[in-house]
Amino acid sequence: MAGALPAEVVHVFERFADTARRVVVHAQEEALALEHGHIGTEHLLLGLLRGDTDGAVRALAAAGVDLDTARRDVEDIVGRGSREPERDIPFTRRAKKVLELSLREALQFGDDYIGSEHILLGLIRESDGVGARVLQRRGVDAAELRSAVILDLRSRRTGRPEPSPREAAAEKGPPGERPIEAAIEALGERLTAIEHRLERIERLLRDGSGPGDA
Repeated sequence: MAGALPAEVVHVFERFADTARRVVVHAQEEALALEHGHIGTEHLLLGLLRGDTDGAVRALAAAGVDLDTARRDVEDIVGRGSREPERDIPFTRRAKKVLELSLREALQFGDDYIGSEHILLGLIRESDGVGARVLQRRGVDAAELRSAVILDLRSRRTGRPEPSPREAAAEKGPPGERPIEAAIEALGERLTAIEHRLERIERLLRDGSGPGDA
């Protein structure tokens, strides 16, 4: 059984940038797709490897890790679930630890937000879960990956959190011939859906006790 969750983890989502929020939502989706009854470090890794997590996916790709291969490794190590899990599935103790470490990494670097890179740094530090085993299978040197992530963070530091999808749409202009208002509205609806799912996930982090491994 997991122990009481540290208060800083309970409130970790308050500091999440959009890429970090997508990692958590993607991790839940990956766990559901594999019919797993928990969200573990392996699902966080798969969430990091989805194509819209910015610096984390770049660092992992440079280290030779891709989403399809990592999915096969996860299935090989832990298999698929035997039945479709409930929609609100708990985090494992190690996955919670990764989130706690991501906050510590952000604070260590003087960042007032948590991005996907900080979650990856937390995953690297939590070296005993399935996520770490997948990286080891791919021949990833943890120290080298950590250095690459830190270098990326420092090279593009702006002193503020990553822009929200609404801000990013405004900066990039309309996609194709679509009016900017329609693009912003669509992105806003997607973000609202993500926020609702994150609220459920945060309640699980606060109240639930997940499995101890993964």
